[in-house]
Amino acid sequence: MASDSNQTETEIQELEVDLREFAERGYEAASTAAIAERAGISQPYIYALFPNKRDLFLAAHDRVQGRIRATFREAVRGARTPEEALGQMGMTYPELIADRYELLMQLQAYAASADPEIHAHCARGFRALADDIRQLSGATPRQIAEFFAAGMLANVTTVLGLPELCAPLWEEKHGSMPTAAG
Repeated sequence: MASDSNQTETEIQELEVDLREFAERGYEAASTAAIAERAGISQPYIYALFPNKRDLFLAAHDRVQGRIRATFREAVRGARTPEEALGQMGMTYPELIADRYELLMQLQAYAASADPEIHAHCARGFRALADDIRQLSGATPRQIAEFFAAGMLANVTTVLGLPELCAPLWEEKHGSMPTAAG
């Protein structure tokens, strides 16, 4: 199983394009040969870094989730209420999902959860994100559920190029729809 170590982060940075291959093609259709070609390395080098395609996929997913978690931790600084903390985290989300490949990687990970190992890994990661949000914000379970619901709506409308469908919710909570730059 993929680890969250600094070594894994360095390895996944070396293979930045794997995110694009997995994001565009999904876990099943992506090939390590195509990943190697995009990265300009040999396929055996991938297997020197990762024991199999699944571990590489999970490391790519962990990288995306790690970025979200780190951004949310930073965003809540100075928040005095759960609503303020959730609002500050929410204000950072458009920038996080502005990277189409990272957004698609999130969605591909959920789609690949028919694989029991990917399912278990992604479920643990999603739970950890929810736990982070609860601890960082002090929000109620309902507030956290609404936060995630808005985030998933933002994911879908962003990837489909339909931000106007999410805009009314955003405007009600934050006053205006942010640009992709935040």
